[in-house]
Amino acid sequence: MTAIDELLRRNTELGNIVPGDRSSPRPSMNVAILTCMDSRIRVFEIFGLKQGEAHVLRNAGGVVTDDMIRSLALSQRKLGTREVLLVHHTNCGLQLVTEDEFKDELEQDSGLRPTWSVEAFREVKDSVRGSMNRVRHSPFLLHRDDVRGFVYDVHTGELTEVV
Repeated sequence: MTAIDELLRRNTELGNIVPGDRSSPRPSMNVAILTCMDSRIRVFEIFGLKQGEAHVLRNAGGVVTDDMIRSLALSQRKLGTREVLLVHHTNCGLQLVTEDEFKDELEQDSGLRPTWSVEAFREVKDSVRGSMNRVRHSPFLLHRDDVRGFVYDVHTGELTEVV
């Protein structure tokens, strides 16, 4: 059985028991949460979210890239979000690579060098600050004042605000 088959089996067993309002694509709390794709970050559980309350955006590192600005712009302009919550985390895989080494690896294997940034970092708080700065200065976003960033400790579950 593949991992996808297992997930489909679990979905069938789960049924429709997840609480929340599914009547609208507009999140009822008017908040967008941007975080890392790391599977240790259980966004709904961390914040006690129900379906329909928040937009949850994920990528490698939880960094604000052009694609995240695209999603946030749609979230704000068409679906009513007004706040942005950034959650990076300890022990992130992006801390284990460097921009040039990873691009070199991809170029060696594929013959093409990526035009996009890997967004590797060493200090997670600096990455959070950089992402908050990108949100606060994007001309495409309507709501840039209510932006807060945190580091989630994957071992303790503690959230530490970055200022």
